[in-house]
Amino acid sequence: MSAADPIDEEMMARALVLAERGMYTTTPNPRVGCVVARGAVVLGEGWHERWGEAHAEVRALADARSRGHDPRGATVYVTLEPCNHHGRTPPCTTALLDAGIARVVAAMRDPNAQAGHGAERLRAAGVDVSLGVLEARARELNVGWIKRMRSGRPWVRLKIAASVDGRTALADGTSQWITGEAARADGHRWRARACAILTGSGTVLRDDPQLTVRGVNTARQPLKVVVDRHGELPATARVFATGQTLVFTASAPKSQWPRNVEHCVLPDADGRIDLAAMLEVLGKRGINELHVEAGARLNGALVAGSLVDELLIYFAPCLLGDPSRGMMELSPALTRLDDRIRVKLRDIAAVGEDWRIVATLASED
Repeated sequence: MSAADPIDEEMMARALVLAERGMYTTTPNPRVGCVVARGAVVLGEGWHERWGEAHAEVRALADARSRGHDPRGATVYVTLEPCNHHGRTPPCTTALLDAGIARVVAAMRDPNAQAGHGAERLRAAGVDVSLGVLEARARELNVGWIKRMRSGRPWVRLKIAASVDGRTALADGTSQWITGEAARADGHRWRARACAILTGSGTVLRDDPQLTVRGVNTARQPLKVVVDRHGELPATARVFATGQTLVFTASAPKSQWPRNVEHCVLPDADGRIDLAAMLEVLGKRGINELHVEAGARLNGALVAGSLVDELLIYFAPCLLGDPSRGMMELSPALTRLDDRIRVKLRDIAAVGEDWRIVATLASED
């Protein structure tokens, strides 16, 4: 069979559905699903549930055996090339070889240099290996993990709620609620899939947000990250009330914060916070996807620094006009139309009465 065989695509589609079950639990590991099949008959299924526990292939093989099936000679469909190193669990390639699997179909190669080359080991042992089936879907599922493996930084997704004329708040800062309930619920699902949520001190002082996921069935809350140049946020801010919060400052904090609050001093040459270095720190902490909900100034600084990978924008069917606040402040301001920042539209969809646009800015490598 070729990689484009309908059965291959059907089984890989099922493996991707399984992988999505780990959407909120696998951090910092990738979301991976696996199906063991003989022809069109499914013998076993599994997915990676959480860091440090069995990988998808091992779970799928165990499921097949629990159903009374011998996986020897079967085909394994997995959304990521089987790992070939001993980390917190043994190599999946060893489990597949020990089980006598005859063929492995993987959606994409493993970009982790330490864990990679599983396909080569399997082929050397006589296993038929195919790569690239439904690869685009597999990459989208793990876009943050892939980015971190290749660059050491998380995938940065900038979320904005705005009026049709691109205004995010009235001149006095009033912004609740521009978009409708359906859009807000959808935004929480995007929050939930992220490893961390970033905002700025201005947003904390103005809106006093909790930065938590609500209305989504998840036991994990993303790390809360705040950019506070002078370290002046009050200890009573709701962002500090629960869970873990990491505050980046440009100098020693002036406030005393609760014990659940960490801080990291990262000044740049101008005495501001080094945002690129901040992403490096978050990458080292295993943050795959960083969800940004901030004001125009921080939004603009991230975009101007080429630090944003994706835009998630909800447009509400209303107009606010000048002098209402815009989506981002670019500094220095553009003076030539040729310098405009181009984006690639990926998806446009209605969410309740609002419209959601997903677009990318940086390279999708």
